[in-house]
Amino acid sequence: MYEKLKTSFDHIHAESDLKDRTREFLLRKMSAYSKTPPARWRLLTALICLVFILSGLGGGGWLYFTPVSAVSIDINPSIEFRINRFDRVLSVEGYNDDGMDLAAGLNVRHMSYMDAISQVLNDKMVTECLAQDEVLSIMVSSADGERQNEMLANVECYAAGYYNVYCGMGRYEDMTAAHTCGLSFGKYRAFLELQTLDPDITPEDVQGWTMREIRDRIGALSGAAPDSGGYGHHGQGGGHGYRNGWGDKSG
Repeated sequence: MYEKLKTSFDHIHAESDLKDRTREFLLRKMSAYSKTPPARWRLLTALICLVFILSGLGGGGWLYFTPVSAVSIDINPSIEFRINRFDRVLSVEGYNDDGMDLAAGLNVRHMSYMDAISQVLNDKMVTECLAQDEVLSIMVSSADGERQNEMLANVECYAAGYYNVYCGMGRYEDMTAAHTCGLSFGKYRAFLELQTLDPDITPEDVQGWTMREIRDRIGALSGAAPDSGGYGHHGQGGGHGYRNGWGDKSG
């Protein structure tokens, strides 16, 4: 049984550290269960089968390693998380120089997306930006509308404890257009809003702008109060003030 387990893992196309951790866990469990009744062995066998499916045995790895959702976090660093159906972060991508620096310093792969967001919001670079009255945007997107609404509710609840942090959601299919422009989909969503007010604005124009600069420009063109930055809600609990993106319901 031990040799079969080892051979099976050799064929799994997963991250080596994930494979090693999973193999060690299963071997420990097998050792602990070696003198237990058959019913416990059946439970362990079911666990092994489930791990094989999620880890990639027999082509089933798409269940775990296929992204179905995304989170864009933009302030001056712009980054995106790609997330699987189990709410785990598969990858982190930076969309400007600060974003690439931030992404390189994060250790969030295979972490829940809410824990990953927490790590970002507590990063020194981000907290320094917020302390300087910059605006941070968290945009969620999923091919599944129910999942997207659930993600937004979770993010809004968490963001309620921060100043100048705003949340929204966008169409999952628009991420390709955003990336073609060299923007995260969160900044791309803000760009589209600004472009409706200033048709001459281009993605290249806003690539180096902070979210505060974009929101202030939107506010100036739309006649919103300068302090609101065009959000309609500003200050602590701001996570509940910005749900009007890309044809989604307005808050």
